[in-house]
Amino acid sequence: MSQPDAKRSQSKQGLGPRKAALYLLDQVTGQGKLLPELIGDGALAHLPPEDRARAQRLATQTLRGLARADRMLARFVNRTPPLAVRNVLRLCTVELCGGEAAHGVVNAGVELVARNKRTASMKGLVNAVLRKVAAEGPEGWAKLATPRLPGWLRDPLKDGYGPQVVAAMEAAHFAGAPLDITAKADPEAVAKALGGVVLATGTVRLAEAGQVSSLPGFEAGDWWVQDAAAAIPVQILAPQKGEAVLDLCAAPGGKTMQLAAAGARVTAVDASGGRMKRVRENLDRTGLAATTFVADAFAVTDGGFDAILLDAPCSATGTIRRHPDLPYAKDGSEFGMLIDQQARMIDHALGLLKPGGRLVFCTCSLLPDEGEVQVEEAVSRHAGLTVDAAALERPGLDPNWRTDEGGLRLRPDYWADQGGMDGFYIALMRKPA
Repeated sequence: MSQPDAKRSQSKQGLGPRKAALYLLDQVTGQGKLLPELIGDGALAHLPPEDRARAQRLATQTLRGLARADRMLARFVNRTPPLAVRNVLRLCTVELCGGEAAHGVVNAGVELVARNKRTASMKGLVNAVLRKVAAEGPEGWAKLATPRLPGWLRDPLKDGYGPQVVAAMEAAHFAGAPLDITAKADPEAVAKALGGVVLATGTVRLAEAGQVSSLPGFEAGDWWVQDAAAAIPVQILAPQKGEAVLDLCAAPGGKTMQLAAAGARVTAVDASGGRMKRVRENLDRTGLAATTFVADAFAVTDGGFDAILLDAPCSATGTIRRHPDLPYAKDGSEFGMLIDQQARMIDHALGLLKPGGRLVFCTCSLLPDEGEVQVEEAVSRHAGLTVDAAALERPGLDPNWRTDEGGLRLRPDYWADQGGMDGFYIALMRKPA
């Protein structure tokens, strides 16, 4: 069989996307890699667009249901197999319990193991186990407990929010995330074109999206993908036409485009050349303008900005509903370094503001040390610095989400009946005039 014919055969059997999904699973669970990094480095580049989307979806769904899959498999496996085999079983178990046809999934699982010389001897085991899962698994899947966060994250969240709130967050993580979109101009028109709904904050939400780049308005630049929570910091900053606004740590560029669409004169800075390339591509696609620089945030020394948006590097623990790889690829060891870096970034950003200027500090983190505590300590360090709680008076923002120091705490269990949102912390601080 020629190479093109072999690729077509794999795609027809679903082996291509399953094999790619298995590679992603092995890298996350075995090497501590993150899915965005793997995909950004070209892990799925060899697949056609529809198979890329399927591979990513399979890997994400498996990671989201990994704990349930392991509980299910424990009924049928006496001894834990090697990771490569275990991940095949996990992948296929999630598919089977999600309603995929048993014949195709079982055959694909056996084939994936058989093609690997190191695991080929276990194809009989895989066949037997998956047949048992196919017979008994779908009925028992929903009865299994909701997957819990690992202790390194669950424990500090319980301290900050209590066990009931953490359980609600875990339910939101397991439910996954719909596709959220920010419209360049008219959310109602975009929602109508895409069959979505407009949320209270103006984000367009799609229950089923498919391949993003094939949706109406993508090529025309009418919108960009951005979680509803991630769109709120710019709304709170409220950029005005003609204002000089600095977007620090700008990639992947959703907030940069919001700022530009509002008419601000935007300077976008990010330390990653690859990620900044995506920002430029998105600006080109949407026809929006911003000055972009690849640089460390601390290398920016020219000040006088009217406003600054600092979406600081953080633990990203608020994004697990969309990135279920995070609990398996991290262990919390970087928390201390990130918290220190955030404090230094706030201090640096304040030095770049003109007198009376405003700074929005935000993180996609659920940890109070990366949000509420940072702002409390910044106010204590800088004489005259104030938190503007009135800036939170925006459409769709529940007053109950406000925090004691004047910021906004968003959680994945908010809007649970509408599909949730990312965990975020946002506060607007004003420099003394």
